[in-house]
Amino acid sequence: MSLSRAPRRRRSTSGRAILLTAVTLASALTLTACGDSGSGSKPSGSAGGNYVTGPSGISTVSKADRVDAPKLDGETVDGKTLDTTTLKGKVVVLNVWGSWCPPCRAEAPYFAKVSKELADAGKDVAFVGLNTRDNSKQNAASFEQNFGITYPSLYDPDGKLMLRFPKGTLNAQSIPSTIVLDKEGKIAARTLVAVNEEQLRSMIDPLLAEQ
Repeated sequence: MSLSRAPRRRRSTSGRAILLTAVTLASALTLTACGDSGSGSKPSGSAGGNYVTGPSGISTVSKADRVDAPKLDGETVDGKTLDTTTLKGKVVVLNVWGSWCPPCRAEAPYFAKVSKELADAGKDVAFVGLNTRDNSKQNAASFEQNFGITYPSLYDPDGKLMLRFPKGTLNAQSIPSTIVLDKEGKIAARTLVAVNEEQLRSMIDPLLAEQ
C-alpha cells in the first residue's frame, strides 16, 4: 500500500513545483512589462557600482565613469529610419514606451511639453522614443498623435533594441524607462519609472551645462 501511494506524492510535489515556477515567472514578467509610476524605491542594476540614485529613483553617473551607449537604429513608427549614433554632439533622451502602458500615458504629456520647449529654445537636445510591445504601428502612431509627440520613435515590438545595452550599465529594465546620453553618446542618467516635467529636466539640464 505504501508503494502505491509514493508515486502519487511525487507527482503532487512535482505539480506544485511547476505551478510555483509558472506563477513566479508570470509575476516577474508583469513587473518588467510596465513599471509602477508611484514607486520610490531604488532601481536595481549597476554601472560598475559607480552611480548614484536619488530619492526620485533617478540614477546618474559621473562623467569619468560613463560608458558608450549602443547603436540604436531601425525603422521608426512613421516609416522613416533613424540611427542614434548620428546624434552625437547633442544630449539624447531615450524613452522606452508602449501605447498599452498606463505609466507611459501618464508621462507622455511631460515629454511632449519639454521636447517642444527645448526645441523652440534651440537647445542641443534630441528626443528619441523606443516603442515596444505594440502589435502594430497604428497603435503607436495614435498614441503619438493623441499626446502631441513630435519626435521620432524607433519601432521595436520585440524589445530587441533594449537588449543592445551592455550588461552592467544603466540599461533599460522596465517599461517605461528613460535613459539620457551626454553629448559624447555616453550613458549619463536613467530612471525606471514614469517621470514628471521637473524630473525630466533634472536629467537633461546638467548635461546641457557640461563642457
